[in-house]
Amino acid sequence: MKSLTLLLPHSKTALAAALFLVVGLAGCGSGGGSGNTTPPVTDSLSISLSSSSVTVPAGGSIGQVTTTLARTDSTGSITLTVAGLPQGAMVNYSQPGTGNSGVIALNPGTAAQGTYALTASATDGVATTSANLSMVINAGLTSLLTTPIAWSSTGPLVSPIPDATHDIVSVKDPTAFYYNNQWNVYSTNAYADGSWGMQYISFTDWSQAAAAQPYFMDENSNFSGGYHDAPEVFYFTPTSTWYFIFQSPQPQYSTTSDPTNPASWSAPQNFFTAQPASVSNWIDFWVICDSSNCFLFFAGDNGIIYESQTAKSSFPQGFSEPQPILQDANEYNLFESDKVYALQGLNQYLLTVEALGPTGTRYFRAFIADSLDGQFTPIPDADDWANPYAGENNVTFLSGVSDWTNDISHGEMIRVGYDETLTIDPSNLQFLYQGANPAAEASASNYSQIPYQLGILTRTN
Repeated sequence: MKSLTLLLPHSKTALAAALFLVVGLAGCGSGGGSGNTTPPVTDSLSISLSSSSVTVPAGGSIGQVTTTLARTDSTGSITLTVAGLPQGAMVNYSQPGTGNSGVIALNPGTAAQGTYALTASATDGVATTSANLSMVINAGLTSLLTTPIAWSSTGPLVSPIPDATHDIVSVKDPTAFYYNNQWNVYSTNAYADGSWGMQYISFTDWSQAAAAQPYFMDENSNFSGGYHDAPEVFYFTPTSTWYFIFQSPQPQYSTTSDPTNPASWSAPQNFFTAQPASVSNWIDFWVICDSSNCFLFFAGDNGIIYESQTAKSSFPQGFSEPQPILQDANEYNLFESDKVYALQGLNQYLLTVEALGPTGTRYFRAFIADSLDGQFTPIPDADDWANPYAGENNVTFLSGVSDWTNDISHGEMIRVGYDETLTIDPSNLQFLYQGANPAAEASASNYSQIPYQLGILTRTN
């Protein structure tokens, strides 16, 4: 190998020039760039919205917009956010994750009416994209159901009747319909040991209800095991089939051709193969149909009311991923016992939901919509503790009847028929509800031991 002789220059200037030359040569390759060069970032996202504006009623329904993401070299998990929400409003997300679509659900909450400019953004941790979104909070639908409402109550009409093998302490969560020249009432029972079940009674007149002997649903071998309660019964006209809806705790149904024979109900079937990922808890299931679709409503026991739907031709199969339609930051303002009815002759739908007052006393709030998949608007003078749809503050008791309950709790409006439209007469409102003696309720060891009984409210104004 040949040696390299370096001749050092005799001046500082020449030395500097020589060093520059050596360093410069060291940085040059003979055919490629340095291996330490960082490649340019090509990851990018773009977002599009199903609508650039969402309109919601003040204090009412949640408005949703679907987001669609386009990716370039992006494989990460995408997160949606919204900026610019007015004070009192809330937002929920169905995040895209590693997919390409998501949902932004805007909740008006307690925000004031107005138009608000929002920014919807999406990021995968590297790239970010955004789009403008307008939130309009308005007065919503005008209710054709006149308010305020006043009610009178009967005394207890149905009380628990235990037998040797059914040590029940309450009758609650009723569903009632007039069919085959008699009233038919299915309801929940709570047992002394804290377990739950259901019963059926029938009678021709409400004056006979107290003496009606119950058929306990566990006498039907299809209901002999497991947990079943909070029933709803209706006749599904497209298939000439009666449906029995209840929680177990997931939503289930049974069918029969004769609802007056409780032993004839079929084995329970699930509506869903598993609890949907979007739902943390579910309770109090309610099915109602219009001319084209059937809707399943339920409460989350967390201040959220959900809705799922399927084509009427597909019922009871094919229910969609449940979506929140109402939400309150105070879970007790949208608690449970959610029911929806068609208002005869008004082309509107009434949603009632049980809430808890300042001291825990139960009452009902009311919302109105012009379609089952429409926006539900709070009904003025029927929406809070001071001015409820039905509660301690607008219920009096018939002459000679003691004030036997403070709670106006889980019940069902008396229907004009018994089919899947769940229609009620707004000119003749009656409500079969559960109540309990306040002293007995206060001394109950837990909720299951409250000695609920059934009474009827009748609108008086």
